Amino acid sequence: MQEQGEAAMERVKRAAGKAKATSTPSPVLPARLDAAAQRRAFEGLKARKNDPDIKKRARADIAAARERLAAERDAASRRIAQALGLEQPEQAALAGAVSSDVGKRWVPVLFVSSSIPIETLRTYAGQLERAGGVMAFRGMPGGMRQVAPMAKLSAAILRRDPGCEGPACAMRDVQLIVDPLVFRQHGVVRVPALAMIPGDPTRPYCERDDASPRAAHLVQGDAALSGLLEEYGRLGGREEVRDALAHLARR
Repeated sequence: MQEQGEAAMERVKRAAGKAKATSTPSPVLPARLDAAAQRRAFEGLKARKNDPDIKKRARADIAAARERLAAERDAASRRIAQALGLEQPEQAALAGAVSSDVGKRWVPVLFVSSSIPIETLRTYAGQLERAGGVMAFRGMPGGMRQVAPMAKLSAAILRRDPGCEGPACAMRDVQLIVDPLVFRQHGVVRVPALAMIPGDPTRPYCERDDASPRAAHLVQGDAALSGLLEEYGRLGGREEVRDALAHLARR
């Protein structure tokens, strides 16, 4: 082992000495291109002919992509506005869903606020779904310029499964509107409150005025929707709440 180790050390020494004796060539910069060659290359690029059909197709594809993007953006904006009650749904979507005697109907409108616990709002949403009612907010959390907080609150209220996340979650069939005008029309100062409004209370408030149809009574108090409807009937609105109570009683 000692002899082999000494031999190995000798080989290492010889290899190190050989590496030191070998000179490493210095890096050499590439020679500068000839000015004439550069000029010929640029002239060749300029002289190359472009296919006009390719340009035409590229412009058409860009224009079509921009149109699709604008259409998708407008559609998304309309869906958000309709969900928040800021825009009237398309007439085609309403065909067959609104009866011809819409003026004779009274819609339960429950006035609420984002300060109400989310579990209470979820309970009201389930009751309004059966009664065919609407949930109304005076404004949006964070102000009218910020849609995201209201969209998040709406999803939390309407989501059937509170633990579900994502766009595939099942939602309750309840209209949520943001309408400061309807609050002012009915003098709502505390929530929750209930009014039976004739016609379609989900029309955008920008299309209505203070002369729009309003409820004959206003019931305020922290109670179940059935209790609010029954109190409204005792105030003289039995006809207005009859259908809503019948729907609410069904399971």
